[in-house]
Amino acid sequence: MFQVLTRTTAGIALAAAVGFAAVSASAADLPKNAFKVVGTWGNLSNYKNHEGPFWNKTVPEHSNGALTAHAQPLTELGLKGFELMRLLKLGVFDFAFGSIGYVASEDAVFEGVDLSGIAPSIESMHKVAELYRPILDKAFEKTFGAKLMILNPFPSQLIFCNADIKSIQDLKGKRIRGYSTTLGDFVEGAGASSVTISFAEVVPALQKGVADCGITGTMPAYQAKWYEVITHVLKLRVGWGMAFGAFNLKRWNQLDKATQAFFTKEFKALEDEMWAATKAEDEMGIICNTGMGKCTEGAPGHMKLVEASASDEKARQKILNDFVLKRWANRCSDQCVKDWNDTVGKYLKLTAKAN
Repeated sequence: MFQVLTRTTAGIALAAAVGFAAVSASAADLPKNAFKVVGTWGNLSNYKNHEGPFWNKTVPEHSNGALTAHAQPLTELGLKGFELMRLLKLGVFDFAFGSIGYVASEDAVFEGVDLSGIAPSIESMHKVAELYRPILDKAFEKTFGAKLMILNPFPSQLIFCNADIKSIQDLKGKRIRGYSTTLGDFVEGAGASSVTISFAEVVPALQKGVADCGITGTMPAYQAKWYEVITHVLKLRVGWGMAFGAFNLKRWNQLDKATQAFFTKEFKALEDEMWAATKAEDEMGIICNTGMGKCTEGAPGHMKLVEASASDEKARQKILNDFVLKRWANRCSDQCVKDWNDTVGKYLKLTAKAN
């Protein structure tokens, strides 16, 4: 019995060694390439834990040094989220991570993956992303000359206010910061006013009374110290802050097949890692902002958590149907709306229809 186990163990070890050697040999065969990369916000988890380490550490290590990169977050470069894909298209960067909300102004088709209020859970959001991905593939190539490599979420987008709110009804008349047209549609559907403020400027805007509330992800709100000015958070998911990573298409097409295969495999692993991390981080963001539990990220905030009621969920659904879907259908082409209804809409049992 011992001999059988020993042989089996040895066989597994030999297979693993052969497999590692094959991978190493394959990586060693990759031609040398260096890449210029821009990521999202340097103070948030997506860049700190995933985007930066992927390019600055994982890619060089897994390619045995053949592939290297200089990756920086947009915050270090003094850029706004709206600028990234235009710079990628011009070839200033070889690869860019960004937020769907910041590219949707170029074409409403991008909004379709994260229309405000369509996905109340990360599981449903994951399915939506899977179904809509082929449509986004074409849109990224057509609009930005880019090759879409990864789709991933930030933690769920909630409404944070520096005022006493008890339900969605209390949002009426308030000025709420959003960062995309579809979030603006939701805000206006709730009877509030939508104001556009860059992420870095939200805290001072709330302090000065330029805005009463803001929309962002649960952990990003904590990491940006919104708890210093926010008193209440409504636990009603109005989006997932869907993000992406894309190659400049011309640069991608210059890569040999082996390098393309390497990146395809590595980005799939990164995408899976980021979905799993976001699921865990989403609830921790609420804990850290409210102090209702042990915050693993630092000193907790003391926001009051307002749980969404059945009437809040009903209101969300009404806003989704009467404002979000209708307005988006008016912005997008007939083919765009049809593609959404045939994929995401079919899955969610929703129909987008222009007025």
